[in-house]
Amino acid sequence: MRPPVSHHRPAGGAPRRPCRLLIVEDEKRLAVSLAKGLAAEGYLVDVVHDGREGLHQATEGTYDLVILDIMLPGLNGYRVCAALRAAGHDVPILMLTAKDGEYDEAEGLDTGADDYLTKPFSYVVLVARVKALLRRHAQVAGASPVHVHGDLKVDTAARRVFLGSSEVALTAKEFSVLEYLVLRAGEVVSKAEILEHVWDFAYEGDPNIVEVYISALRRKLRSALIRTVRGAGYRLEAPEETEPA
Repeated sequence: MRPPVSHHRPAGGAPRRPCRLLIVEDEKRLAVSLAKGLAAEGYLVDVVHDGREGLHQATEGTYDLVILDIMLPGLNGYRVCAALRAAGHDVPILMLTAKDGEYDEAEGLDTGADDYLTKPFSYVVLVARVKALLRRHAQVAGASPVHVHGDLKVDTAARRVFLGSSEVALTAKEFSVLEYLVLRAGEVVSKAEILEHVWDFAYEGDPNIVEVYISALRRKLRSALIRTVRGAGYRLEAPEETEPA
């Protein structure tokens, strides 16, 4: 018998089609507090306290975003996230972690998480992250899923990248950075803009993380494809400009 799922619904006057959120968190007081707060913001919120049940709910339900704790009974957050991505679910995932360092950002993002938040966190920051992830996902969903830039093809629906006839394997965060550059191909994109779009404006880590992912993309794709514009940011070059002289 599966454990019960608690439901939290917005008060009257909420939007006709509020977003559905799933919270997978074994700290019950925190989970209920977050659910009540998000319901007050107008979201439909379901709560479960076990990793296996969280995976079942996320797989069977139709959610716009999942808030996923790392340390869960039954199945930890890494494995839940990886299983959802392996099954083809592209729902945005915001991971929660304790401050004791149990969370490895690279590992979490490489399993397919879209963002992470370290406990204790401000409720205002959590709401900002949720809104940013929902907005970003809606923008991608409303755009053409395949973007072609010379011999570079980025399929945002399947989250696959091809350079010529070869597929290039990217981590979730590498894909998000490349996707944003492709959407603004030819424009100079600042580091702050990439942080806000890919991590969101509430990110409190090292801003040089952007350089790490840009370097990784250059190694995996073509170094001249992403040009550094000193003091301004990065630009995805026109295909003919990336060809060797």
